[in-house]
Amino acid sequence: MSRNLTTALNNEFTSQEMAPFMAIDLDFSGGNFLTWTGYGNITFGGNTYIGSGDIVNVNSVQETSEIKASGIQVTLSGIPSDLISSALTDPYQGRSAKIYLGIINDGVIVADPYMIFGGHMDLMTIEDGGDTATIALTAESRLIDLDRARERRFTSEDQKIDFPNDKGLEFITSLQEKNIVWGS
Repeated sequence: MSRNLTTALNNEFTSQEMAPFMAIDLDFSGGNFLTWTGYGNITFGGNTYIGSGDIVNVNSVQETSEIKASGIQVTLSGIPSDLISSALTDPYQGRSAKIYLGIINDGVIVADPYMIFGGHMDLMTIEDGGDTATIALTAESRLIDLDRARERRFTSEDQKIDFPNDKGLEFITSLQEKNIVWGS
């Protein structure tokens, strides 16, 4: 499958030595949670990602040749317990989750890290151990929407969702019990 990698990033992936990293962008209603799997802060795409070292774990991102939704799980460990209340109260389901794969060469980010996952946050589980907690967040691919049933009706109200001034289905309800005599 072809990739939209920059030439610089592709050259780094094929080199003998490289320092890869993952960056995570989770869109919460209070603001985006931006972190990466290293130390210190890095900036790309206009966003500054805070280094989390080894407290972040991302399970393997799967890719198949089929049109199939694959999910991921991001685990944050060692989170102070006083931050758990915001994780419990913030509405997060259905909001954006993105994971990038990039390379740092001599302390500089190689041009345009590649987005290896884009989807929606689904389920968050929290294990509180007293002083610190572990948060596991699952996210589903955008392709999961293909499995959802779309219920639409041939009613005037449903038609007006897309076309507010349309009167084409205005008399459908009056036809339901109408007795129509054919022939003579």
